[in-house]
Amino acid sequence: MVNLQAIQAHNAALKSLAPGLVAVFGKFNVLQRTPAENILALEAECPRCKGSPLPYLISFGGTSGISLSTALAFARHTLSPKIYLIGRNQSAADTAIASMKSINSSAQPTFLQTDISLLKNVDSVCAEIAAKEKKLNLLFMTPGYMTLKGRDETAEGLDRKFVLHYYARMRFIVNLLPLLTVAAQDSSVKANARLSRVVSVLDPHVSVRAGGSGKLNFSDLSLKHTFSLKNCGAHASLMGDFFLEGMAQRHPHTSFVHAYPSGVATGLMREMPAGGVLAAVLTPLLSAFMVPIDESGERHLFAATSERFPPKAEGEGMEGDVAVGSDSTKGSGCYWVSWDGEVFPANKKLGKTREEGAVEKVLQHTEEVFKRVCEEGKTYP
Repeated sequence: MVNLQAIQAHNAALKSLAPGLVAVFGKFNVLQRTPAENILALEAECPRCKGSPLPYLISFGGTSGISLSTALAFARHTLSPKIYLIGRNQSAADTAIASMKSINSSAQPTFLQTDISLLKNVDSVCAEIAAKEKKLNLLFMTPGYMTLKGRDETAEGLDRKFVLHYYARMRFIVNLLPLLTVAAQDSSVKANARLSRVVSVLDPHVSVRAGGSGKLNFSDLSLKHTFSLKNCGAHASLMGDFFLEGMAQRHPHTSFVHAYPSGVATGLMREMPAGGVLAAVLTPLLSAFMVPIDESGERHLFAATSERFPPKAEGEGMEGDVAVGSDSTKGSGCYWVSWDGEVFPANKKLGKTREEGAVEKVLQHTEEVFKRVCEEGKTYP
């Protein structure tokens, strides 16, 4: 475990980076359930709780929870950062922006309001960012959809939860990689001070928890015919795992992190139906098992900026404290990081899925979805 004091010391040193980092933060939590379903949904979404040059940052889902706490930490520890918050709630965004300005008067936060459960909207907001910025240092993603409703297709033919947990995130990556690449190769910044990183917060090991198989249904990756909430959770996690591995191979100057937050006291229960009552009852019981929201922000900022997680071009053959990548190669450029700052150990089930061609198959499928929906304007499939 990386202790909190070491993480805070690392984050405090970020002021030594060039001013004006650019970051995008995204969070998009949607809740659909009856009051009686709240506890079941909490257990499903939080396994740990069950039974117990300018810096630029883009964060969608950045107006509350983990994304906001990380954005606030980013604002606190960097000089003149440009921060894009992507979400739906204007009033929450106004509050978040006021908090950032109170922490760092030189911060330049911007809210972009959109519904990213539709890929066409992802394309639109990415185009808006690209029109304003020449580079991007950090893309930080936490969008989610808590529901027990079952498959809920959008107008594009994809399940809404699956879109927010997987397809929208990967579309952001594809669209914004040109800006991330510029940041990675910025000659005005010393090589050891460059930052070009993608962080997707979900859970890289959810598919193997509680005896899960860690397998993908390669004949129905979009789950059009075999959808269940369990399958959706496993597929979103696994496909995120292997898509990020593929991106690290294709784009060796940017690093990619799939982060597990564990149980975090985000206040999300208060947003649910009857959530105030649930929060009052459950928060004291669960607090011992949850990561405080401010600590979570500091820890996720560490995952988003630490030199322990370098891009492939720098990491392979690099000496010192360099993390082992998701494919068991030191400095591979793709890292599956737990809440405590350590990488997950190799897992035989996930290794077998990788050997079955998961990286190539997931990349191919995702590109096919993007071509049909985003380029041809059709529903999938």
